[in-house]
Amino acid sequence: MQLSSFIESGMEEILQAWENYARSVETELPKQDAVGLRDHAEKMLRTVAADMRTPQSSHQQSEKAQGRAPRSSSDTAAETHAVARLIAGFSMDQMVSEYRALRASVLSLWLTEETVAEANHIQDMIRFNEAIDQALAESISAYGSAVEATRKMVLAVLGHDLRSPLGAILMAGELIQRQAGLDEKGKVLATQVCTSARRADSLIRDLLDLARCNLGTGIPVVLQQVELNAICRAVIDEQRTAFPQARIFLDEQAHVAGQFDPGRISQVFSNLIGNALRHGDATAPIKVTVRKAQGVIRVSVQNAGEPIPPEVMPYLFKPEGRYSSYSAGERGSAAGLGLGLFIASEIVASHGGRIEVESSEAQGTTFEVILALGDQS
Repeated sequence: MQLSSFIESGMEEILQAWENYARSVETELPKQDAVGLRDHAEKMLRTVAADMRTPQSSHQQSEKAQGRAPRSSSDTAAETHAVARLIAGFSMDQMVSEYRALRASVLSLWLTEETVAEANHIQDMIRFNEAIDQALAESISAYGSAVEATRKMVLAVLGHDLRSPLGAILMAGELIQRQAGLDEKGKVLATQVCTSARRADSLIRDLLDLARCNLGTGIPVVLQQVELNAICRAVIDEQRTAFPQARIFLDEQAHVAGQFDPGRISQVFSNLIGNALRHGDATAPIKVTVRKAQGVIRVSVQNAGEPIPPEVMPYLFKPEGRYSSYSAGERGSAAGLGLGLFIASEIVASHGGRIEVESSEAQGTTFEVILALGDQS
């Protein structure tokens, strides 16, 4: 009997083997009934059997073996199965193991009744493995996409919902600070509460910005006519207050005014200057330059100290690379750079610009914000 025919005629036995294996998988969620454990297995198997009967060229055979068969416009049974398994608490490894078990059970059941002596039986096994590989590739892709979509949505909701309680904490801390008769220890504690709440609020704003980028909406900017020099001076004054020992010099080579989002641009400058203070040589000055050159606005932040390693450069503005296991052990100038820089680059991109970086032992590290001149006054 051809393998495709065996799959259809022995469907119940194959499905029982599939169910038995799925039942053995341990998850944190309650066990499902037979319908839930079998879910889309029958449809997948019938798709496999139909595919095995479909003529194919050697090129189509090669593509299918690598999981690159032509896709239909609607979700396949394998894709739907993957999302169902994710919801049921299966890890990707556990879902993949189902396919291994399915492959083994179908072939072992068939071979108890057949022999591989005939050439068409060998071809049947090849076609079966190709079809299973295609289904597996579809399931893995769908599972990964579902996990990523869930992660992005959770990140957005979490960031949004945390801002309300943090706002209440900050307000309470500020009210306590203004209370009459508060002793010195109370003042210190209230100040620490407010400082920590503002820091947490800043981190949550970064998470919300990251979520907006992940969800494809981008970082919103509200453009208005502002002076870039004034924004830069205000950020430097804030950093000098936070880092009293720091030496920050502003070189205003040009007066720049135009259409910018003042809050967002301030966020960019604060990130770049803050990074220079935290990661540069504390004994050397930081130089901030505002100029016009080659038909664009250029605002640079330069600090001395240990250069950023060349292998880190490609990941500076990519959080998926910055927070990989590769970057977990980073030390020195590279440590702590990541989400803030990504958000800064996205803000600048929303203004139609870009951020460039150069770093060397001799010249130190320079981040330069490049913006179009645009409408100025």
